[in-house]
Amino acid sequence: MENQTISSTQPIALVTGANQGVGNEIAKALAANGYVVYVGSRKIENGEKAAAAIGENAKAIQIDVTQQESISAAVERIGNEYGRLDLLVNNAGISHGGTSPKGPEELMATGRAVNVSLDEVRTVWETNVFGVIAVTQAALPLLRKSSAARIVNVSSGLGSLTWISDPDCWAREHFGIVYAASKTALNAVTLAFALELEKENIKVNATSPGYTATALNNFHGTDSLEVGSREPVRVALETDGPTGGFTGPEGPLPW
Repeated sequence: MENQTISSTQPIALVTGANQGVGNEIAKALAANGYVVYVGSRKIENGEKAAAAIGENAKAIQIDVTQQESISAAVERIGNEYGRLDLLVNNAGISHGGTSPKGPEELMATGRAVNVSLDEVRTVWETNVFGVIAVTQAALPLLRKSSAARIVNVSSGLGSLTWISDPDCWAREHFGIVYAASKTALNAVTLAFALELEKENIKVNATSPGYTATALNNFHGTDSLEVGSREPVRVALETDGPTGGFTGPEGPLPW
């Protein structure tokens, strides 16, 4: 196959939103464990910079999860170069529809059910929910050619309705319709794919990095990137693990 310069025995991974944050940490860990990693980035120049920093096992790839043409082109390139995909990490996510960083308090002020803008909801859900569905569906033909295919969706503990509905939950006040509910929807999408693909032995799991300091929360998170990436990396590297699970830094999370 054209441009195939690395041994086909290496596992092949695509990580969306991998030019920074948790996605970048996942890409680094996969490359260090022998994966050929496609570093997905909406802006190719950011992906190229990130891939260069990771090293020879990393390849920058342009992918905007809200644009079908971009998704199709990325999947086509991977297919042309390696003919299969062993691991898809749906990491790309946004917390609001604007361009300037916002802290948790500002996000909640505009994200509550009583005053939320539907345009804001649509913008965030387009990336966090519909983008995951679109990328997963597009990647399935390549995943089906792997002997150990896995899909990992980077979610959030805020998406757990069981946890949030507990009167003692400290995060209750942070549950809004824009970001948090998008992660609840993502969990439902994860489970739907897991149930559907179980018979094909394609494993699908959701994982939460915890409250990690990233651009997503304007770096207000309490955990470092190294700490926050541990559970997503563990799940991504687990070739013989379960399917249909939702875990966080401290273990299984309730749906």
